[in-house]
Amino acid sequence: MSDVEFCGEMFEWRGPAPFYFIKIPVDQCAKIKERAAQLSYGWGVIPVTGEIGETEFTTSLIPKDGVYLLPIKNVVRLGEGLEVDQEVNVKLSLGKA
Repeated sequence: MSDVEFCGEMFEWRGPAPFYFIKIPVDQCAKIKERAAQLSYGWGVIPVTGEIGETEFTTSLIPKDGVYLLPIKNVVRLGEGLEVDQEVNVKLSLGKA
């Protein structure tokens, strides 16, 4: 059962290495923030189990500018054929798997 479902656009952040993220919509971030104190293991980072298409994965949400960013691992991005600027349907279960 997912705690949060949304559709968001994948973007690339170019730092020392490329990283891919999906910004979680503000209304869904409000639901996450209600439980953040119980779920965070430090620095506001929240562990999640995610589902995109047929791929299930674990990662941690990263707080940034009042919202959360969902990191997209290469195994998910390449396995599901995701492209930068693509709208992606995501299901998240909050907390450790």
